[in-house]
Amino acid sequence: MTAYTNPDRQQEIEAAVREAFFWLHRHPELSYEEVETTKYLRNALEQAGIRILDLPLKTGLVAEVGQGKPVTALRCDIDGLPIREQTDLPYRSEADGRMHACGHDFHMASVLGAALLLKQSEAQLHGTVRLIFQPAEEAPGGAKKVMETGALDDVSSIFGLHSSPLFDVGTIGIREGAVTASVDRFVITFRGKGTHAAHPQRGTDPIPLAAGFVQAAQTIVSRNLHPFHAGLVSITHVAAGNTWNIIPETALVEGTARSLTAEDRALIRSRIYELAEGMAAAHGGQAEIDWYAGPPATDNDPVWTQLARETAGRHPLRIVPAPDSLAGEDFAYYQEKIRGAFLIVGTGKSPANHNPGFRVDPAALLSTSVYLADLAGAALRRTEA
Repeated sequence: MTAYTNPDRQQEIEAAVREAFFWLHRHPELSYEEVETTKYLRNALEQAGIRILDLPLKTGLVAEVGQGKPVTALRCDIDGLPIREQTDLPYRSEADGRMHACGHDFHMASVLGAALLLKQSEAQLHGTVRLIFQPAEEAPGGAKKVMETGALDDVSSIFGLHSSPLFDVGTIGIREGAVTASVDRFVITFRGKGTHAAHPQRGTDPIPLAAGFVQAAQTIVSRNLHPFHAGLVSITHVAAGNTWNIIPETALVEGTARSLTAEDRALIRSRIYELAEGMAAAHGGQAEIDWYAGPPATDNDPVWTQLARETAGRHPLRIVPAPDSLAGEDFAYYQEKIRGAFLIVGTGKSPANHNPGFRVDPAALLSTSVYLADLAGAALRRTEA
């Protein structure tokens, strides 16, 4: 038993965490619109006597327990998704067309629970635990907003979590290195010369350019990436023309590129540019490429990953490798500056994240809160040593 499982207060804290989870699930808000969510969290923390930092954040907040150095951080995300919930939960979303379909309500409630547990044992802490309730992970970019405030300048380690419908409650996925992928978006406009469909020789048809690129782009992963490296190029949006007898001026191709290393990320980007521009030039057209770089791949530090594993071993948790995924996570922005670990928490089998039927088993709340509180305390002791 750890200092954060005081049986006299366990039922009280579990009830508070469940109440928070139910309220948060019923009231999802989209990225950068999490006004009521922020108010709810602020009130819950203030009622517990937990100090909140005065920062220039429109939504989201940063609080802390303990004092002095070292400083470790626990981070959760607070935004929902533009998805209409399709569950029969008694606490299902009350906001039409919005739901917590990625478990951020669970993340918030778990970190709130960890904050309450840490507060009751504040005198035992060997430093400060900073609690980050981050807006706009789904945008993404909320992590950058938090970092711009300077709230993490003195943080020596950081930990984040994500719910997983692949694992039963009581399971935690831990792995060194990349747990999620870098995320890039590209929009390519193939520009030709419009003409009558009966006279293609008088113009430059951009549709074959776009079609050729879509086919060729699939060779980037299969023929340019190392066969044992994970990566993908997905074309998700193709559009051209507006009627049957006119060859259009332009054709649009949009998609995403994902990878687990900086080297592969750069390679994929380079090949997309080369293929698009080369395809266009070969047919007498042009390719205009807009590249939107998202977060890098997460990068779990070996030391802090091992501490997370050791801490889990003190709890009734089944430790498994984090699942393979090319999803993105802007927690990776923190890891570019601060060593830490991103952890995957089993929340019961359900439809996938971002599915309207996604759900989290509240039975995972207390054990996750206890684990996070213990991990934060252990990180302070490890840093101090």
